[in-house]
Amino acid sequence: MPIRFRFRWIPFIAAIIAAAVGIALGNWQTRRAHEKEAIEARLTKRESAPPVSIGGVTLAPEELEYRRVVVRGEFVPGWTVYLDNRPYEGMAGFYVLAPLKIADTGRYVLVARGWIRRDPLDRAKLPPIRTPAGVVELQGIGVRGPGHVLQLGAPELLRPSAIVQNLSVGEFAQASQLPMQPFVIEQLSDTQDGLVRDWPRPSLGVEKHRGYAFQWYALAATALIFFVVTGFRRGRE
Repeated sequence: MPIRFRFRWIPFIAAIIAAAVGIALGNWQTRRAHEKEAIEARLTKRESAPPVSIGGVTLAPEELEYRRVVVRGEFVPGWTVYLDNRPYEGMAGFYVLAPLKIADTGRYVLVARGWIRRDPLDRAKLPPIRTPAGVVELQGIGVRGPGHVLQLGAPELLRPSAIVQNLSVGEFAQASQLPMQPFVIEQLSDTQDGLVRDWPRPSLGVEKHRGYAFQWYALAATALIFFVVTGFRRGRE
């Protein structure tokens, strides 16, 4: 019996849609991998540069992003805030953020002090955290912000000791009425406060994105192959 191919519109359209979705999502994952490779190259270059001393002069976030920085100042404990939904090694927890008044200036900088585990029974119960008294010298990495997660529900009112999911420097400056530097410092210095400072590297996940891209491209190819193969099978009926 001769093998014939029978073209049908509905399977053809379904295959084209599945292939288009797979290719589009594969391209998106590929772009994300390229973006993270560019971030890694920028990180490597900037980490080797001398540290930047932070003072009262306003510095652009793009100039300090991923640069090592050093700052002297005093924490303002009354305006500590907690970023929720920041797991670490499988444990739920917070990023602890607090403003630091830069020594000998009238400006402040927002410091991501570290990570602490959340109370497993009471989400609203804040863990005790030791805040250094007096002037301290901190070393860290400059970043544009403390990161963003999927916002679940309405945002909480930003106030001292607030538990929020997302936060920008501008929002913090408006709520606290403190003149802030427009960036965040991820603290690296040990200030004997029990906080974890194993900050996630923003370039992590390149291989994961490439793996996802391969899966989406494979889905697109499978949809087209399935259409062709089943078309020939129908032709033998």
